[in-house]
Amino acid sequence: MKETILIAEDEIRIRILLRDYLLRENYNVVEAKDGEEAVNLFSSNNITLAILDVMMPKMDGFEVAEFIRSKTSTPIIMLTAKSEEEDKLHGYDLGIDDYVTKPFSPKVLIAKIKALLKRTVTEKDSALIDLNGLTVNKLSHEVKVYDDVINLSPKEFELLLYLIENKGIALTRDKILDNVWGMDYFGDIRTVDTNIKRLREKLKDKANYIATIRGSGYKLEVK
Repeated sequence: MKETILIAEDEIRIRILLRDYLLRENYNVVEAKDGEEAVNLFSSNNITLAILDVMMPKMDGFEVAEFIRSKTSTPIIMLTAKSEEEDKLHGYDLGIDDYVTKPFSPKVLIAKIKALLKRTVTEKDSALIDLNGLTVNKLSHEVKVYDDVINLSPKEFELLLYLIENKGIALTRDKILDNVWGMDYFGDIRTVDTNIKRLREKLKDKANYIATIRGSGYKLEVK
């Protein structure tokens, strides 16, 4: 499947230049002439990477980037006529992946796009954990037992992930409570037992992956 790249740029000359280069590299392209249109296109398309101009009508590039980051970790490259350090720091705070300062080389921009997309694929691959029929996606928070999607609460997901990341290690209830609920949590330690029980019920055939360590806590053992 082709990657789809969003170009959000109010200067039509630059949009056409970018579009032609990207089409030549066999990417799908959607174009926005202002920030508001960029947000609408991002919401209605499966965007693989976004190229955003800083100075756009209606919504600027930073506002669009903030919207994108509130929804997804899609890579973002910012086009800017400015090279001030403060602008770049603001962008990095929002989660922008890279900057290209105008005037720019389209070939250099294409190289940056390819590098970002390659990194994204690597990150997605490393985010997928497969434990003999129990699969966990750390990015999407999707959990499956074979092909069945298991609906976990955010805290149940954190608990499962913590057990997985410490696979084979006996974890006391206190340690689980501190690492999953936080050291400032003042609830009952039985909270761990209650959530382990719910997690086991939801994991069905894989419930036996979570072993009880008598008098201590729990351990993840892959059968």
